[in-house]
Amino acid sequence: MEFQKVIENRRSMRKYKEGKTVDKSLIEELIKAALFAPSWKNSETGRYHVILSDEMLLKFRNECLAEYNRNNSNNACAIIVTAFVKNQSGFNADGTPTNELGNGWGIYDLGLQNQNLLLKAKEMGLDTLVMGIRDEVRIRELLNIDEEEIIVSVIALGYGDVEKEAPKRKKIEEVLKMY
Repeated sequence: MEFQKVIENRRSMRKYKEGKTVDKSLIEELIKAALFAPSWKNSETGRYHVILSDEMLLKFRNECLAEYNRNNSNNACAIIVTAFVKNQSGFNADGTPTNELGNGWGIYDLGLQNQNLLLKAKEMGLDTLVMGIRDEVRIRELLNIDEEEIIVSVIALGYGDVEKEAPKRKKIEEVLKMY
């Protein structure tokens, strides 16, 4: 699919086809695409925790997601928890932040990686939903995620069961200033 079409056709999917699975090799392709994103001094601090088994998907959805996101991720083939290693991206070798953003650079870098992942998924015929309303403490416990990682988002991945229209976007004049 042409890149511009991938950008224009990607939507947040809230209804997935039942009974579908996704192969581990496709997940690896998504993560490889994510790793091509730029990062602070090529630090690549993004981390991905992927849930594929039906039993674990159900447990995760029931214990880690709010009801709204639990319902929206029903029948997703996989759930990807994205995190980054704290105090590296945006920090000097001595551990001091390079500017006021501190770990904000880790979030920024992970956002770039996640965008690559989302667009690659669309190119491959998969749909996604990025969810920020989640129980970070329970996710950390259930997946045994190290305290050095900051959990940022949860991404549902699967085959969409509805066609979605593009949401209205702001006009360029509303967001652009040229000097």
